[in-house]
Amino acid sequence: MITLEQIRQPVAEEFQQFERSFEQALQTDNPLLKEVLSIVLARRGKQLRPLLVLLSAKLCHGINEKTIQTAVALEMLHTASLIHDDVVDGSDSGLPSVNARWNNKIAVLTGDYLLAKVIDIIAGLRNVKILGIVSDMGEALSEGELLQLHSNDDMWITEKDYFGIIEHKTARLFAACCEAGAASSGATMKQETALSCFGEELGICFQMQDDILDYSDSEELGKPTMSDIRDGKVTLPLLISLNRAPKQEAQHIIALTQQPFTLKTENDIKSFVLRYDGIHYAQQRMHEHMLTALSALSAFRPSPTTEALTLLLNHTVNRVF
Repeated sequence: MITLEQIRQPVAEEFQQFERSFEQALQTDNPLLKEVLSIVLARRGKQLRPLLVLLSAKLCHGINEKTIQTAVALEMLHTASLIHDDVVDGSDSGLPSVNARWNNKIAVLTGDYLLAKVIDIIAGLRNVKILGIVSDMGEALSEGELLQLHSNDDMWITEKDYFGIIEHKTARLFAACCEAGAASSGATMKQETALSCFGEELGICFQMQDDILDYSDSEELGKPTMSDIRDGKVTLPLLISLNRAPKQEAQHIIALTQQPFTLKTENDIKSFVLRYDGIHYAQQRMHEHMLTALSALSAFRPSPTTEALTLLLNHTVNRVF
């Protein structure tokens, strides 16, 4: 099984430098903010985004201090978006969240504080290209959240709508990490474009696998299954199944989603998705995006860094959590 430690190997030393810089950037003398940010640090997950920044720079002309600070800024922007998302989604369970531990006001203000720190870090880089990448990506994150809110409880969204949401909410951030990492090392336009494409396709695969796993029975998942449909979000496995099923059966499933969820409701919806090959279809589409990502990476000569990015792609589409 591929581990993140294996993938980080080409940039192991620089990744430790990033972690030290990230923790240092979150230092504050404000007692309440200090306590809140300790929760933020405790919630750090796989940290794929800074890893992409570092690997992309390594693949081009090497990692420097601008690369480290770019990784810090993008991970901080991602963290701020998660804090704000918890408020939007009304999250009060699962991993400790700022709004659950304190309240929405403190969560929003903490997210705003982190966004201000991002601006400060990016401004200090004095790199117009990276500034443009980060600002465009920030806009995309907000647009994606608004697109999803607009489509919530709409059981008949199109496949195009689905991909539009995940491109804005997830893929653009992955693309920005790769492109900004390349830009921090002085990459050529061709290199930046190739890595941006790789990052976007990787991000699509990442979100699609999340959506597929939402219908799994894996105990390693670490969160309740079918959380998306409980929140009124229709993802590709259900979307395609609704379009394939007879209208009366599809309407019955839609009616189930409007009722309080029970174990029977969950099993009925899962059986419906399996019956109409919704998961298999999503896996096929994910595989198409995986091949596009590999094609983008072929612009670079084989190296330990290209191997690490390939391993990360494989890890993303084969993970069970």
